[in-house]
Amino acid sequence: MSEARARLLNAATELFYAEGLHAVGVDRVIAHAQVTRATLYRHFPSKDDLLVAYLRQVDAAFRARADEARAAERSPADAVRTVGRAITGDIQTSGFRGCAFLNAAAEYPDPSHPVHLAVLAHRQWFLETMTELFSGIGKIDPEPAARHFVMLRDGAMTAGCLADPQPVCETFLRGVEGLLTYRSRERADS
Repeated sequence: MSEARARLLNAATELFYAEGLHAVGVDRVIAHAQVTRATLYRHFPSKDDLLVAYLRQVDAAFRARADEARAAERSPADAVRTVGRAITGDIQTSGFRGCAFLNAAAEYPDPSHPVHLAVLAHRQWFLETMTELFSGIGKIDPEPAARHFVMLRDGAMTAGCLADPQPVCETFLRGVEGLLTYRSRERADS
């Protein structure tokens, strides 16, 4: 990736996340990245292309963290816990404004829009990843368990920017433990 493209993506990531996708125009991104308009359009023919690239960059960072969690943990259950702790770490960071993907979906509700499609691609990957982890735990129904986890995450990411993040994170992690415990009992009962 060229230095100019990296600066554009870093500026876009900072501004879009902090202020919103519609609120930030390309002129702000150009000024923040200290590039010319021609440079922006050479790398991103439209603002939508820049928005999708921003979401893909956020997606790639989250995928890398999830892969690290899976590689570092001895068991799928511990990997689920590590993913949960990573989410709570995000929620407790300064400047946290919720989930970049949920925010983008709210601003671009048209399911055929490229931004919305990028959101759906990330969510599908995340659901598949969590389904794989729950399957590794030996769940009879890993996909419902994964959907439950994703819903807990969505709620925590939303509440985490509206209220004191500490109790939100504690509640989320208790929910994850409850989900692991409940689903483990289900396997033992069958």
